Parts: sequence; structure tokens; C-alpha cells
Amino acid sequence: MGISRVTQAKEMAEQEAPSLDEDSFIRSVSVIIVSYWTGPILARSVMSALHQSEVCDVIIVDNGNPKEDLERLKILAGEDAHRLKILTNHGNIGYAAGCNHGARAAEGKYIFILNPDAILPNGSVGKLLAAAKDWEDELWMIGGKLINPDGSEQAGSRRNALTPGSAFIEMTQIWRIAPKHPMFQRFNRHQTPCPKETVEMPVISGACMLMPRETFDAIGGMDERYFLHVEDVDFCLRLGQAGGVILFTPEAEILHYKSSSRANAMRIEYRKLRSIIIYFQTHFKDQYPKPFLWLVYGLAWAGFSFRFVKRALTRAFGIIGLRRRRGARALQRAKAIDRKRADR
Repeated sequence: MGISRVTQAKEMAEQEAPSLDEDSFIRSVSVIIVSYWTGPILARSVMSALHQSEVCDVIIVDNGNPKEDLERLKILAGEDAHRLKILTNHGNIGYAAGCNHGARAAEGKYIFILNPDAILPNGSVGKLLAAAKDWEDELWMIGGKLINPDGSEQAGSRRNALTPGSAFIEMTQIWRIAPKHPMFQRFNRHQTPCPKETVEMPVISGACMLMPRETFDAIGGMDERYFLHVEDVDFCLRLGQAGGVILFTPEAEILHYKSSSRANAMRIEYRKLRSIIIYFQTHFKDQYPKPFLWLVYGLAWAGFSFRFVKRALTRAFGIIGLRRRRGARALQRAKAIDRKRADR
């Protein structure tokens, strides 16, 4: 992407984007939710988005869901049904392409990419917009603090840059030698003290990304070569290279359940592995020696193979009755924690 394109986008942002004052927030945000067999949590995510006073439309990109689930969404939306758009009959086009598809149908001045298993507490969108007010003259994007059902900070909402070097540190767990040494910084930052105010961050999570439409268009949207995973890391890298600002604010907490899709877990792992290789080949093939990249790819494939074998053995033991039913108990525990949070 040429510098002229970024400069033009910034000039357009200054001329067309509203000032980030309180009045400009009303009905100015388009929420894009890409869903693939998400299950009941999708309805909660959609309703939490519709309840935000700043949201003008919620766009569901249906990569694959039961028809009855989509019909139920329209019923639950009630008088807000006109603000709900469901894009369907295009098959499973992947997450990155789904985000782009949703953005083309969005009416808002701001694009908010939200995972289908993420729940927005009331006022979350307003807090995100308010936290970005000092950067209104820049190309900017902001994410909130992702939290688990038990209230702890989740891995992913604030991250360091992903490079072959940082991937090597993660895969070999060499960071354990000196966990506080700057050379061995981990990819995810959730185990470090959370900032008390809005800060710049190298990478935020694709589960929660809010930005002006000008930012999304200036970067060219999501790279559709990534079918699933790493598209958010790639987007952050390209935004940074274009001179944009990536922000994280702890003021907006988003409840994220994770792994709600009924997609095969090992297929997801395979998609992630392919995306990582595409990402490294795109951005780092000329910055690292080929033997080191081959080593990183080999470690990634070895990790995938280990998880594949482990899962196959676990399923085999389950068939003969040797596996403990951990999944049902974990689900019950998560629901109990969620009920306690709702009662507060």
C-alpha cells in the first residue's frame, strides 16, 4: 500500500469523520459478527450489541448456522429487528473474508468487529469510543479488555508483535529461563500487570476491534488469505506499518467465552498453522535466515502433530469409557459463574 493512499485516507478522515464527542456516538457504529455454528451464545452476543446506544446496525455474516437459530435472532431482536442484518447463502468463506463482507454492508461511520461468543456489557461501545478521543486525527483502532467467565483477564486482548523469533520463544518455552528478561517477552501480555488507562499496544484481539471506517479502508480490510486465525495479527502489523495507532483500554471489559463453535478442533488447529506460515512468509521471509524459518515451521508442525495424536488417543479412550466427562462439568461451572456475575 503506497504512502499516498494512507495520506488520502487520513485527509478523508479529517474531512468526513465526526469528532469524537458524546453526540457523535449515537447510532454511528456497525457491529460485524462472523458466525459459524456458534450455538446459543450467538443470540446473547447479538442482543448485547443491539442494546448499545451507539450501534446503528448489527451485521451477522452467516458462514454456517442452523436456519432456526437465525430466525430466532430476528424474533429476539423485536423492535430492533430493523437494525439486524443477516448475510447468508454464501457458504463458509472464512473469518477474514467474512469481516470484509460485513464491512461492505455496514452503514456506520465506525466498524466494530466482534466475536460471536463475546458479550458486551452496557456502555462498552461508548467507553471504547471515549477512550480513543485523543487519537481522532489519526488512523486508529481500539480494543477492550477480554475477560473469562470467572472475571480474570483472558489471553489475547493485549499482545506483543508476532515474529518468527517470538514464536520460537513460545514454542520452545525458552522464556522460562528468564521470564522477566526483555529478550524473552511472551506474545500474550495478560500475565503482566494490566494498564490502568488507555495505552498503545502492538497487537489486540480480533475478538474486539473498533475503528473508523477510514482505518479499515486505508489498510484494505482483512487479508482474505487467512481463513481463520492470525488475520487480526496481520491487520495490526499492516496498520502499524501505515502509521496507524493501535490502542488498548481496560475501561471496556468484554466477556469472551471462546471455543463456542462446533467446528472440529483439529481443523481449527490446522487452519491456524497454515495462517501462521502465510503470515511469516508474507512479512518476515527476507528478515530471517531460511534455516531459522524452517526450524520454526518444523516446530509448529511438530506441535500440531503432537496435539493431533493426543486428541486421537483421548477420543479413543473415550470410546471405551476411560475418558472423564470433563466437558459437561466445565460447561456447568461456566454457567454457574455467569449466573453469579449476573446477580451482582
